Amino acid sequence: MIDLYTWGTPNGRKVSIMLEECALPYRSHPIDIGKGQQHEPAFVAINPNSKIPAIVDPDGPGGKPFTLFESGAILLYLAKKTGRFLPLDERRQFETLQWLMFQMGGVGPMFGQAHHFLRAASEAVPYATERYVKESRRLYGVLDSHLKHHDYLADEYSVADIATYPWVARHEWHKVDLADFPQVKRWFEAIKARPAVVRGMQVPFLN
Repeated sequence: MIDLYTWGTPNGRKVSIMLEECALPYRSHPIDIGKGQQHEPAFVAINPNSKIPAIVDPDGPGGKPFTLFESGAILLYLAKKTGRFLPLDERRQFETLQWLMFQMGGVGPMFGQAHHFLRAASEAVPYATERYVKESRRLYGVLDSHLKHHDYLADEYSVADIATYPWVARHEWHKVDLADFPQVKRWFEAIKARPAVVRGMQVPFLN
């Protein structure tokens, strides 16, 4: 059984959704980042970067326990472990990876900064707020344009969708109305209806 160390954030929920979609047995261990538990020695021993999520797979490569952090790396590891949600065809695989990297390099950092300056900053910083909200909307536009011609980010449901969905689920946090991006809304509603996604979005409080 895989041990998942997580909290109720978009990055944490990427991995719980993936575990649910792959039907892998796991235990979730809440790491309350609001209380600083990510900096406690027991967790730093698992992830020296003091960020969630992280996993410990007792049946890792070579049948040995394996510890892994960084949500994108975990998604790719689980995809390889199960043979799911990452195409084997080389062309389609790299198409999937480019959208996964788009999430990791663009959607996550930019949406996260918008969240911070809109909700958590100790003082108003109008320049930063405008910058990150504007960039978030631009990224929504990129997604919307692409999804006019694709059901999912890489044609078939994949790690790219699993990585991006939990960030879009917080669209209200960065002042985005999905009605302004109808193709994103259609994609979002389709993924939201998946039972594994429903379960994964409730972790770490589900099990």
